[in-house]
This record gives sequence, C-alpha cells and structure tokens, in this order.
Amino acid sequence: MDLILGLLVQGAQMALVLALAPLLTGFVRKVKARLLRRKGPPVIQPYRDLARLLRKEVVLAESASWLFRAIPYLIFAATWVAAALVPTFAIGLTFSWTADLIAIIALLGSARFFLALAGMDVGTSFGGIGASREVMIATLAEPAMLLTFFALALVAGSTQLSTVAAVLATPEVGLRVSLGMALIALVIVAIAENARIPVDNPATHLELTMVHEAMVLEYSGRHLAMIEFAASLKLLLYLSLIACVFAPWGIAAPGAGPAAFALGAATYVAKLAVGGFLLAFFETSIAKMRVFRVPDFLGVALMLSLLGTLLLFVSRGL
Repeated sequence: MDLILGLLVQGAQMALVLALAPLLTGFVRKVKARLLRRKGPPVIQPYRDLARLLRKEVVLAESASWLFRAIPYLIFAATWVAAALVPTFAIGLTFSWTADLIAIIALLGSARFFLALAGMDVGTSFGGIGASREVMIATLAEPAMLLTFFALALVAGSTQLSTVAAVLATPEVGLRVSLGMALIALVIVAIAENARIPVDNPATHLELTMVHEAMVLEYSGRHLAMIEFAASLKLLLYLSLIACVFAPWGIAAPGAGPAAFALGAATYVAKLAVGGFLLAFFETSIAKMRVFRVPDFLGVALMLSLLGTLLLFVSRGL
C-alpha cells in the first residue's frame, strides 16, 4: 500500500510540472505586458497555442532526416524527466534517489545537443547560426552550473536534491556568502539557458539576434508543439530548482500526510508566481545585449560559482 501511495504522489509531481509549465509561461508574458501598460494575451494562451499546433499538419523540409522528426520528442522527454526530478511540493518521494544534480545537468545537456543537431540537420543558414550560438552559450553555462552544484554539494554533503533541500532548510546552515554567489550564478545561468533577455529575446525572429528561435524555424505542427512545451518545462525546471535549493520552505517531509502535500503544492505555486514576476520585472527593466557580450555575462556566473566553491574549500580547510 505504501508503494502504491508513493507512486501516486510521484506521478502527481510529474503531472503537476506538466500542467504548470505553460501556465508559468503565460503568467510571465502577462506580467511583462502589464508592466509595459499593455493588456497582453490571456494567461492560458500557451495552452491554446499548444492545442492549435497539435492540430496542424507537419511540414518537413526535403533535406530533413529521420533524426529531425525524432528530436522534438527526445527533447521533450529529457526536459520533462529533468523537471520531474526536481522536488516541488515534497522531498523523499519514490524516485527521489534519481534526483541528482549531475543527472539533471546530463539530461539538460542531452536536450541541448539534440536541439543544436536539429538546427544543423536541414542545412539552413539560420539553423547553423543558432546552433553555433547555442553551443557557445553552453560552453560557459555548463561549467558555471557544475561549479554551483559543487558548492551546494559541499554544504549538503550530497548531490541528491532531497538531501540538499533538507540540509539547506535547517537553521544551522544560515546565511553564507558562498551560497549567495551560487544563487546569483544559477540565476544568470537560468536566464541564458532559457534564452531570456538580455541573452536572447524569445519574442523576436530577427536573424541577427535570435538563438533558440533560429534552431526551430523549420519545425511546425506537433513537432513545434513538443519543442515549445519543452521550453516551458525548462523555464519551470530552473525556477523549481532555485526554489527547492535556496528557498526550501514549505516542502513536505518524507512520510507526510495529504495536508502537508497540499500545503507544499500551494507554497510551490506561490514560489513560481514570485519567480515569474521577478523574471518579468527584470526583462522589462533591461535591454538585450549584443551576442558578443554574452560570454562576459556568463563569465560573471562562472567566476561567482568558482569563488563560492573556493570559499567553501577554504572554510573547511581542504
């Protein structure tokens, strides 16, 4: 009975991230529009867009291979699994032993590799430009993310997310400069990985500036729906990761009852709302930078994560 209940709770978490991802994207767009004194689209517009794309016919280029058709499903599956691994409303779930920080980086790296491969598969100039820029961003974002996770692992003594969240929620950890550096580095990486302003503008199709959109220009129909859904899941993943690690309040403990799960779910939705509002406020307060300035922006994250890790090594006398 306990096993069945654990599987149901784990399935509820997987369904929760799947249901909230388009809502988070719509909420960010709505807040950005209101901050710019525009009405903006409804919050549920991403659901309508996905339903419309799923009904449309797929148009494929003559030079597209079988890999071009399979990649959208691979990207969606890898991103969904990575998002479902991050504890949302509870820790210590049935598959919490698989929720490892290194595993999440591997899944995201696999999705990025396939997306860049899809951009080059058709052989268009836009796809090649987007793929090269995506790889350039990844070469700086991934090391910064790894160093950030190493800093968290040094504090918690583990790379398992449930353990990290449980340790950082204790008052013994307190406020640390190293954790503050890791938080800023992770936020910068999240902005770059999700192609948000100032690194990229998800609402533009200018060939001189776009990164993510350049790689998916040849997709349509259900294939484009899978990629757009995966992009929403990726944004939710990073906000969930920041909330789980640096704001682990309200998360239900292992073996908690339905009331604790409901409170954890409500707290999780509130955290997503705060994170989405801060993201929209940041994007409306800053201009997009040039592509050649992106390495400098990500270099800040790399240096901060490195300094945070070194501070922890020095404090431990290693």
